[in-house]
Amino acid sequence: MTDKEIYKKTLPFSLRRLGWDILGVLLWGGLTVGGYYVGDLIGKHESDSAAVIGLLIGAVIGIVVMVVIARFNSYRNKAAQIAMMTKGVTEDSLPEDVVGEGKRIVKERFTTVAGYFLVTNLVKGAFNELGKLITNVGRAVGGDTGETVGSAISSVIQTVVRYLCDCCLGWVFYRDTVTAPKASCEGAVIFFKHGKTLMKNLGRVFGIGLLSLLLIGGVFALIFYAIIKGLNIDPKFLNDLAETFRGADEPNAVTQFLSEPGNLLIGAAILGGIIVWAIVHSVFVRPYVLVGVLRNYIASGVNDIPTEAAINELDAKSPKFRKLHAQA
Repeated sequence: MTDKEIYKKTLPFSLRRLGWDILGVLLWGGLTVGGYYVGDLIGKHESDSAAVIGLLIGAVIGIVVMVVIARFNSYRNKAAQIAMMTKGVTEDSLPEDVVGEGKRIVKERFTTVAGYFLVTNLVKGAFNELGKLITNVGRAVGGDTGETVGSAISSVIQTVVRYLCDCCLGWVFYRDTVTAPKASCEGAVIFFKHGKTLMKNLGRVFGIGLLSLLLIGGVFALIFYAIIKGLNIDPKFLNDLAETFRGADEPNAVTQFLSEPGNLLIGAAILGGIIVWAIVHSVFVRPYVLVGVLRNYIASGVNDIPTEAAINELDAKSPKFRKLHAQA
């Protein structure tokens, strides 16, 4: 099967994830607006600052709710999608009931959702720790300059880590004859043993990611700005909200930008554009890129399955990896 055929076959998982993401965004918006009106009510319609505080509290609660929904519903569909992508890459075919088979495999491999998150979080933590080593090495070798270079490389690695975690999860589904933690350890070793082969995907990862951000995020940011601008928001409210950012305990470039009332509309539009881009990119664009990365990743591992000795070599470099290995 070609990458495009596998992507199209597994697209139903993306649509289900989109549904949960939309629900999460709606809840976030509802709780944010609700927080504003509750704050306004508590302030007895006399204090705009109370309404602003209520809005911020509602937004934070909304973000928490949105994350919880994504973790326990959207991510579960993502795991099933990766399971089917792996099946398509390794077996060159997919069943008619892709959704049902994907859910069955996930349930079979991870008896509980908690088990799935335990493994994926440990894998992500291990990759992040190994990525930080590059920053530390740069600092030791070249001082501030070396640290800057190391930090830049580490930032690139953080972007790749998300793909590596998904590839590790694919390897876990492929290696169904060993425990999930053991397969996850093997997956980490595959990257470090075949890094040069897998790094050739970086151009596509960053190129498509940047293009989708500019096109999708940019278009929706302009749309949101036009909508917000047409609402004719009370200038006094904008000034009170800007005052909140001016009073930040640890000011930074973002809070300084938002401390100007005129920039709040731009900031809100950009935030809206980024949220829409993050959803659309992760649901529709990223899965297509992932199929190609996963194909190279699995092929590298199949031809050279990591040994216990190779796994032991990474134990000394990452406490979280060592913790994962201990459960294997």
